[in-house]
Amino acid sequence: MESCLTVKLIAKYGGYVKAVWKWKGNFPGLFAVSGSGPAPSRLCYTKVSTMEKCPGIGREKFDQFYEKYNKREFVHPDPIEFLYEYADPGDREIAGLLASSLAYGRVKKINETVRFVLGRLEKPADFLRENSYTSLEKLFPGFKYRFTTGEGLSLLLEGIKKALETYGTLNECFLAGFGKKDETVLPALSAFVEELSKQGWPQSLLAVPAKGSPCKRLNLFLRWMIRKDEVDPGGWEGVPRSKLIIPLDTHMFRVSRALYLTKQNQAGMKAALEITASFREINPEDPARYDFALTRPGILNDPGLKNCMKEHFAREVYR
Repeated sequence: MESCLTVKLIAKYGGYVKAVWKWKGNFPGLFAVSGSGPAPSRLCYTKVSTMEKCPGIGREKFDQFYEKYNKREFVHPDPIEFLYEYADPGDREIAGLLASSLAYGRVKKINETVRFVLGRLEKPADFLRENSYTSLEKLFPGFKYRFTTGEGLSLLLEGIKKALETYGTLNECFLAGFGKKDETVLPALSAFVEELSKQGWPQSLLAVPAKGSPCKRLNLFLRWMIRKDEVDPGGWEGVPRSKLIIPLDTHMFRVSRALYLTKQNQAGMKAALEITASFREINPEDPARYDFALTRPGILNDPGLKNCMKEHFAREVYR
């Protein structure tokens, strides 16, 4: 007579099963286990969906958290605030690219630096079209922000100017490398970086997707410009939200590990794509929808928000 026992989980690493005992039925981990026979060696592993990875954490739970925390009152001091000052999408896309590119380090210093840079450009699109490459080279003498120099910043501005001359807008520049059949924006992102680097690579301001970077700042910029809700201002056309990649930073990586959305041990592009795929199972039309809300507790370092996240998802994210 065949045995039929409840499967017991012995160990999990990054949410994935390392060992189980026996063999028929499902258990609340990352795999369904089935089979029959006299020995555990007959076990058969089958990957299951994100909903089964996170028992009790389906789309409704994520949507509830989004509705509660994806609000303007939780934005400050996020540099996305700078984009709200630009009604014209042509100016907003330039301000957004500059703000996201400089968004590394301490938030107070980030905002001071972004404010200084944008203050020199007035209406960014008109400013870049009307000023020569030579004048852009001299725009930020002696500028230094962490790894970014005035030379690197000028090269990025020159790259944006070149893209505007060639395509009219950064939106059209991005669309030139975008394929409707592409699974994500990754191929277009690579082409976009190449276009912006034609005047010279702007040092620390642009990540290179081909090198395995999660390209957090670039994907953050795309989220700002492609999505439109109470937080993300939007402004770009032609790129579906479904193609976005999660802007993966340490906060989102920590949340994703706790909620079993990735098995990766490092926050690189591989992890970003895996997390995005998990969110796409939950929300195929808008996988980046939950990024802002899920990262607020860590970014704001708010004990109350951290506790709310723990209670909402029944997961210990911040120990």
